[in-house]
Amino acid sequence: MITLRDITKRYHMGEFEVHALRGVSLDIHDGDFVAIMGPSGSGKSTLMNVLGCLDVPTSGSYLLDGIEVAGMSEDELATVRNRKIGFVFQSFNLLPRMSAIEQVELPLSYARTPNRRQLSMAALESVGLGQRMFHKPAELSGGQQQRVAIARALVTQPSMILADEPTGNLDTQASEEIMGLFTRLNEQGITVIFVTHEPEIAAHTRRILTIRDGLVQSDRANTPVRPEQPDDVTVRTHTHAAAPSANGAAAATPAVSGSPSHDR
Repeated sequence: MITLRDITKRYHMGEFEVHALRGVSLDIHDGDFVAIMGPSGSGKSTLMNVLGCLDVPTSGSYLLDGIEVAGMSEDELATVRNRKIGFVFQSFNLLPRMSAIEQVELPLSYARTPNRRQLSMAALESVGLGQRMFHKPAELSGGQQQRVAIARALVTQPSMILADEPTGNLDTQASEEIMGLFTRLNEQGITVIFVTHEPEIAAHTRRILTIRDGLVQSDRANTPVRPEQPDDVTVRTHTHAAAPSANGAAAATPAVSGSPSHDR
């Protein structure tokens, strides 16, 4: 799915040149569950930006599903992001005056996707927020707000989710439940890539990359910790709110749900 070869990224800050990435090469396959770790200034956030097509490398090759994206224009990168990648951030990035369902509808509106309300309802149900669709962020707990953000990332049916410190603003119990949600999404075939500084969060993934001084210091397999789940968490497949695929057939929204009452 992802092939990076000799990726570099340099920034100019006044008279100084900062080498954020110094020749990163790695492969990430469909269905991988990867944590990217490293100290502040290691280059992990720059690597995430390159992987997410939010920035382009200074040199090197980046193949995403066999397509070279390293030299794409801003418009081309935006198209790739909208079709292939879902983003989840530490700060949730929710608009304060919009309800949960309106937040989830936003990427569909940008893409002019039909049946936006139906698809957004299915995405919120899939993360256990079927009863809170019309709540605004101030009326939701931190864990519930992050579930809205995950639903927004899922609604375009991406093949990959990039999550930047997704549990950084959550307490321990809410973090466990969010990690459980990501784990079940990965089990359904979605590639999940985290940037995190928390070993406890990285422990849930199946592969841990450590970045230091702009280079991959280590790349090791990991036996994931299974997050604790409440008894009423279920996994189900939605068929009533399918989105059209490229050939016109219906494609089901990944359906992973849990009791929102456990969020903090």
